[in-house]
Amino acid sequence: MSTTHDNSPSSSPREISAESALTDTQYRAPFWLPNRHVQTIVPALFGRPPSVTYRRERWDTPDGDFIELDWADAPAGADEDAPLFVLFHGLEGSSSSHYARALLHAAQARGWHGVVPHFRSCSGPLNLLPRFYHLADSNEVDWVLRRLRATHRGPIFAAGVSLGGNVLLHWLGERREDASFITAAAAVSAPLDVHAGGRALMKGFNLIYTRNFLKTLKQKALQKLEQYPGLFEREPMLASRNMYEYDNIVTAPLHGFRNTEDYWTRATTRPLLPGIAVPTLVLNARNDPFLPAAVLPAQHEVSAAVELDQPHHGGHVGFMTGPFPGRIDWLSERVFGYLAPFAPVNRHG
Repeated sequence: MSTTHDNSPSSSPREISAESALTDTQYRAPFWLPNRHVQTIVPALFGRPPSVTYRRERWDTPDGDFIELDWADAPAGADEDAPLFVLFHGLEGSSSSHYARALLHAAQARGWHGVVPHFRSCSGPLNLLPRFYHLADSNEVDWVLRRLRATHRGPIFAAGVSLGGNVLLHWLGERREDASFITAAAAVSAPLDVHAGGRALMKGFNLIYTRNFLKTLKQKALQKLEQYPGLFEREPMLASRNMYEYDNIVTAPLHGFRNTEDYWTRATTRPLLPGIAVPTLVLNARNDPFLPAAVLPAQHEVSAAVELDQPHHGGHVGFMTGPFPGRIDWLSERVFGYLAPFAPVNRHG
């Protein structure tokens, strides 16, 4: 059943009922993208996202490290207090990722300001501390969003893709009403059950995705060992064949988790969804190779502030449309179609 959205400029923020039905926006993949894997791979490797000109800014972190943010400034003449769209990228992603360019371009087209805060080590230069980033890095999101709130007078909208969506949902579910200084949020292809997603990435064709992630993660891990000799065991790290093994050697111990089991359990966001107080779209394709459809939540399992959209197709951060070579604009239309009605009526967009 589809939920009707009032996207007129004069509409007020939607009232969300606890009885609201699961949204199905009826996304349909084009015939030339016949399965979950091509729906995932083609947009990422062959999609042609719009170009975005970024302005980079470096922030020193409270713990003595740094992050870098890429700003997509609103068009000349836009209101300084226009909405700010904040995007948290996925595992080993960046502001250059296809989804980031598509979403930031859409924000600019609405007259909004946009920014991509990079997780540590993802903007190019290696970060300074022993740590990297992880699926439950909600303290980092909290610090970033509160600093943005302190400097931006207009409404703030936050979105996250894949890992970034998981971290954002973690923050929203933990902070509850304390997160209400942002106006609304969206999480795309977030691995809501990290155990189920991790197991899925350990078998069959999915090992292709795992090897792609491990290639850059291991390169960074080797650089980290140059910074901090003996931080973890080099040879077992290089020998890791899947995310479970890599996380057990690197991610979990570097970020205060006992092991992979502890990390994946504490990073899983599905149990936190009933606590979310900020209006939030949670978009997951039911054929996402990274997360089995069987573990996706039903509407009665989340808070009244959460709108679930679970189209049957789309892959992992795919959602391409149109004839070959396709367009990657559906995701932007869906995300901003959800967020925009919450913007004050006197703002751009």
